[in-house]
Amino acid sequence: MKKNNSSPNRTLKKKPERLVSKGRIYVNATFNSTLASVTDDKGNVLCWSSTGESGFSGGRKSTPFAATVAIENALNKSKAFGLNEIDIYIKGIGPGRDVVLNVIRSAKMKVGMIVDRTPVPHNGTRSRKAKHNR
Repeated sequence: MKKNNSSPNRTLKKKPERLVSKGRIYVNATFNSTLASVTDDKGNVLCWSSTGESGFSGGRKSTPFAATVAIENALNKSKAFGLNEIDIYIKGIGPGRDVVLNVIRSAKMKVGMIVDRTPVPHNGTRSRKAKHNR
């Protein structure tokens, strides 16, 4: 027999509402998925969203439309915190990279700055050895 843990007398704790007027959105756009997390100025995460959480799976997670939905979900969740001015930090070279600015522009948010944090190799990996056949 299964034990029922949910009793009707149990009360759920509600998170205290924070009002944050300015924040940051970090977007990680990979080839397989797009992740977006919204933080306050100190870096504490307020909410997040991803293409998988938005209901996409498999090859559809890596589409620009899925990235649009994920970023819109993150911004809609952040409006509950009173966010209206945002700094954008973009990392990666996936299909969600180009979509970010269009979504934030359509969400009527003030953009403070846009930062590209995509890692760039300074020296790269070691090259292949030379072929010996002539």
